[in-house]
Amino acid sequence: MTSERGGDLTAAATWGLLVAWAVHDSEELVTMGGWLDRARPRLRARFPRVPERVWDGLRVSRTQARVAIGVMGAVVAAAAARGARTGGRSRFYQATLVGFGVHAGGHVAQSVVVRGYTPGVVTAPLVAAPFSLWAWRQLGAAGVPRNARAATAGAALLLPVSVLASHAVARLLTPHPTTPRTRPV
Repeated sequence: MTSERGGDLTAAATWGLLVAWAVHDSEELVTMGGWLDRARPRLRARFPRVPERVWDGLRVSRTQARVAIGVMGAVVAAAAARGARTGGRSRFYQATLVGFGVHAGGHVAQSVVVRGYTPGVVTAPLVAAPFSLWAWRQLGAAGVPRNARAATAGAALLLPVSVLASHAVARLLTPHPTTPRTRPV
């Protein structure tokens, strides 16, 4: 950091990651649990060849959603803290920042594929992607060295591992939902 203003920018960019994540995942917290059960009739009609066991395996209860979001929150909090301690220079922080922004495209793609709302699709393009782009630029403006290639490679590894691990922990700690609800979305 080269100035007090640079320090303010990197603090907003690093701790702001946690704040932006909390805003985005609040939408997921409210909508993820039970979403598949509500959307299942529409999805069955759209994808009739998908076996019922696949739909059953993709179900996430409200409790599982809360646990998975909490686990992911711990990852994002650790990345934000590491970013703050290093003035935004941490590879872990930069990979998490890039992954947070890139994952917004996954939310939009899911909604395009299912032709409707999917959990997180509202705040992904309105919060996650713009914050990540803003923070990346702020780091550069503050003179923080950034390596887009390394951050993207790190995100390509970190994002799927973190998502899968958070859902695996949630499934280990909570019962799997057994009775699908069939009211339409």
